[in-house]
Amino acid sequence: MTDEETIEKLMRMKLTAMALSFRKILAHAPGDQLTLSEQMAMMVDDEWTLRENRRLARLIRSAHLSVADACLENAWCDPARGLEKSLVRELGTAKWLRNKQNVIIVGKTGVGKTFLGSALAQSACAHGMTALCTRVPRLLNELAIAHADGSFASLLARLSKLDLLVLDDFLIGPLKDQERRDLVEILEDRYGHSSTVITTQIPTKHWHENLADPTIADAICDRVTHNAHVIGLRGPSIREKKGMLPAQETTSP
Repeated sequence: MTDEETIEKLMRMKLTAMALSFRKILAHAPGDQLTLSEQMAMMVDDEWTLRENRRLARLIRSAHLSVADACLENAWCDPARGLEKSLVRELGTAKWLRNKQNVIIVGKTGVGKTFLGSALAQSACAHGMTALCTRVPRLLNELAIAHADGSFASLLARLSKLDLLVLDDFLIGPLKDQERRDLVEILEDRYGHSSTVITTQIPTKHWHENLADPTIADAICDRVTHNAHVIGLRGPSIREKKGMLPAQETTSP
């Protein structure tokens, strides 16, 4: 079998990176030849890297990041802002995800809550975990449609299987009774099995009054706050700040 036939078979088996790596090895000058084990290691390494990059890309696409380019490395850490580098480094290890803990990000509009939530989702994907970012109003609308067309149980099951669910804009407006109950169902399924990130303008101490149902409020708080890292972001609106700066001077939230 010729080298070209080997390459063609590798391509047909969808071992694209190995095929390209083999071609690269063949192009080396005779004096630069690698050992057989080095050649195999190079080809396997290239194929592994390609597949890992594709898997990460799939996970990120499926996560529907609210901020497409968000990542923890670009998070603006400042004690005065309420975000410590040590905490961001700790969250970046994904230990909190493996321990099924939650994160609650509190702050007024524009301070970077959505960016940080998306960055945590991107980090989860980088660690090989599944994630989804969604605004709570949009999710509640999807749940209402699911109730109507009979797909509610299927949607709940899909949400429960996610390693990380990012609920953006929690309590941005009053919730109806069915919406509150739906959120309890989601959080109940995830409690102790997976992690949830909640971004909100409402401090946790005011959740009860905003949820307007003591029983539901207790159920939600019990499933989210007791094992959560709570991040209180402070400072001026980053959106306003970015709007006033030249493009080259803008910074990530």
